[in-house]
Amino acid sequence: MGRLAPRPLLLALLSLALCRGRVVRVPTGTLVRVVGTELVIPCNVSDYDGPSEQNFDWSFSSLGSSFVELASTWEVGFPAQLYQERLQRGEILLRRTANDAVELHIKNVQPSDQGHYKCSTPSTDATVQGNYEDTVQVKVLADSLHVGPSARPPPSLSLREGEPFELRCTAASASPLHTHLALLWELHRGPARRNVLALTHEGRFHPGLGYEQRYHSGDVRLDTVGSDAYRLSVSRALSADQGSYRCIVSEWIAEQGNWQEIQEKAVEVATVVIQPTVLRAAVPKNVSVAEGKELDLTCNITTDRADDVWPEVTWSFSRTPDSTLPGSRVLARLDRDSLVHSSPHIALSHVDARSYHLLVRDVSKENSGYYFCHVSLWAPGHNRSWHKVAEAMSSPAGVGVTWLEPDYQVYLNASKVPGFADDPTELACRVVDTKSGEANVRFTVSWYYRMNRRSDDVVTSELLAVMDGDWTLKYGDRSKQRAQDGDFIFSKEHTDTFNFRIQRTTEEDRGNYYCVVSAWTKQRNNSWVKSKDVFSKPINIFWALEDSVLVVKARQPKPFFAAGNTFEMTCKVSSKNIKSPRYSVLITAEKPVGDLSSPNETKYIISLDQDSVVKLENWTDASRVDGVVLEKVQEDEFRYRMYQTQVSDAGLYRCMVTAWSPVRGSLWREAATSLSNPIEIDFQTSGPIFNASVHSDTPSVIRGDLIKLFCIITVEGAALDPDDMAFDVSWFAVHSFGLDKAPVLLSSLDRKGIVTTSRRDWKSDLSLERVSVLEFLLQVHGSEDQDFGNYYCSVTPWVKSPTGSWQKETEIHSKPVFITVKMDVLNAFKYPLLIGVGLSTVIGLLSCLIGYCSSHWCCKKEVQETRRERRRLMSMEMD
Repeated sequence: MGRLAPRPLLLALLSLALCRGRVVRVPTGTLVRVVGTELVIPCNVSDYDGPSEQNFDWSFSSLGSSFVELASTWEVGFPAQLYQERLQRGEILLRRTANDAVELHIKNVQPSDQGHYKCSTPSTDATVQGNYEDTVQVKVLADSLHVGPSARPPPSLSLREGEPFELRCTAASASPLHTHLALLWELHRGPARRNVLALTHEGRFHPGLGYEQRYHSGDVRLDTVGSDAYRLSVSRALSADQGSYRCIVSEWIAEQGNWQEIQEKAVEVATVVIQPTVLRAAVPKNVSVAEGKELDLTCNITTDRADDVWPEVTWSFSRTPDSTLPGSRVLARLDRDSLVHSSPHIALSHVDARSYHLLVRDVSKENSGYYFCHVSLWAPGHNRSWHKVAEAMSSPAGVGVTWLEPDYQVYLNASKVPGFADDPTELACRVVDTKSGEANVRFTVSWYYRMNRRSDDVVTSELLAVMDGDWTLKYGDRSKQRAQDGDFIFSKEHTDTFNFRIQRTTEEDRGNYYCVVSAWTKQRNNSWVKSKDVFSKPINIFWALEDSVLVVKARQPKPFFAAGNTFEMTCKVSSKNIKSPRYSVLITAEKPVGDLSSPNETKYIISLDQDSVVKLENWTDASRVDGVVLEKVQEDEFRYRMYQTQVSDAGLYRCMVTAWSPVRGSLWREAATSLSNPIEIDFQTSGPIFNASVHSDTPSVIRGDLIKLFCIITVEGAALDPDDMAFDVSWFAVHSFGLDKAPVLLSSLDRKGIVTTSRRDWKSDLSLERVSVLEFLLQVHGSEDQDFGNYYCSVTPWVKSPTGSWQKETEIHSKPVFITVKMDVLNAFKYPLLIGVGLSTVIGLLSCLIGYCSSHWCCKKEVQETRRERRRLMSMEMD
């Protein structure tokens, strides 16, 4: 029993949790509204997991009467006839704020709207759980709030900045209930609105945004005058105070400890216009003073304010007439407390309240520029605060300091003038006729370049380098990279000589060069100020720019020779307008006109560069690696030899010569390239003509069969001994139905009988053999699907000349033959059929064996029992 005792308590808690139902809530207490205002009563349902959107019904009961249907969210005919017209006009409406919440809105509340309002939700539950309705009481009061300005119509106040002003608003309520008033002063300035100062219904003051400091300092106040007047006082008007002022009054009532705003009224009080303060500052326009003297400038102030304002005067200096640009600095300042802030060489004083003097002692060149007088008027406020009333900036006063300029002249000479590109250029800029008494003067230089143009073209100078007064050298855009590479060198050899050197002058460097020598004067603060610039006369760096001319002539000392002899060709080179040329030679060969075996193909044989290094280019005859020689006979003459010439060497031979000029010591620049006249090698022979063809007895085979291809060579013309003929045979295949793909080399057999076979990605093998002197057999063993396509052979004949040397003939190609590889259907399905029949037979025998065993062993007992029963019946019958 001890274990079962807690069960009743658990059941009670479970039933309490299951009985939780919906709860309808409206505001508690009594809602108070004034006639003509809007009444809003919210109603919501909580603690209910029902449909997604809850329906609501509202009913109304005046004091002592029954409830009448007012409005519904789901039933159109629910409202009583009394409220149909107000619902149609929109004076009474329901606004849903959530799925389980709704608000009842009654606009322009009337005394007849006072009573009880009931919010209920229709029930669809099987059992009633919770609260399905709630009621709130509404009281309607008569409008007893009166708000008005102190004067009608609202006046317009015109004030000057800093002057005080006051605004009044009257507000009173004759409500029978105990209500409180709240008041807010609001400033309208165009579309913007600002809260100035508010008095809450609880008697607290709240300054608006931006008025906190002025409220705490006492500049902005809100007072009551009598029993129904409220006064806004501003001790010092600001420009931001301009605009239209409104007095907003709201009436509040306390119900069960909660405050309710029952109505709000506003009234236009006045329009305030702030007149700007007139303030001007004037200084002399142009002033000239000698170096070392005193500079005295006066700033005269004009204003229409003569009351309690204090000026603040600031003198500033700038190199430009625009004081807003960077570089302007403050020289001296007189603050509103009449304290002067300046430096030892600068003083600021005032004769009267409208005249202020700036005194600069011992002026120098750095004091030349523009001076400005900035004036601000300040008015004192509460708690020692200050307010800026107006400010003005004078026009610039231009001050020029006259001094004795250094006297000197500048000459520019060219110590090295280039005759060609890449020659050096050196210029010297000298300062002469300087006076010995100028100890506080130093000289710097600037180098400029100007391009050569026609006289009517406008050409701007480009800065190459400039030197500051502290000897800092800065490069221009044109020379920066080349100066970093060491190609441009700027130096100072002596105190009066500046040098500029171009290590390698280019064609773009041609033009006019000049230098500008600047004199810098030392100031009393040990700084240096530029006092004078002297320009030199320009020097024109120019050389005649003519096109490089390169001519190559080829000749053949022995014009007639036969195959097997040595071919010799010499090339003579001549050039103009190329500095210190060196030549590189390339021997090229072209097929003669009419030879269609390799048309429009130029072959590079051997080359010799400008450093006399010989290189074999595309010479691929391994048997004649040393068969070509290219050598330099003289600086401008080269000789090419080809030993043991063959018929395949026939063609046009040329010398391609390139002239090189030295650049940067060991480097070379290509100046020009020229091609010589052709020298032709033509063998007038009546030798045999070779042809090649391909034949196959098996153009269509089954996969796995042998493919046989014969390359048959025929000889026309003169009969040759088989020992005087040899052939290089190569087999190619294009694995496609057309000839649109690149051919693939399959196998080759050279004239010495060496066979070379290419590697393949499938299983079929290749073999190539010589069947007879003029027949070559290619066999594909175990053919695959990939072996289909077009097959052809390429033959290069070799013929022994009477001198005993082998001559290489022109390569010939046969026409292709197409080979088709088919699939053997019987062999493809032979093994799957055999495997299927075998498996079927084995499974059938195994099934028979299992059936036999089952019938023999499992059913034997039942048969015996049956026989026993028969024996018993027989014995019983016999008895």
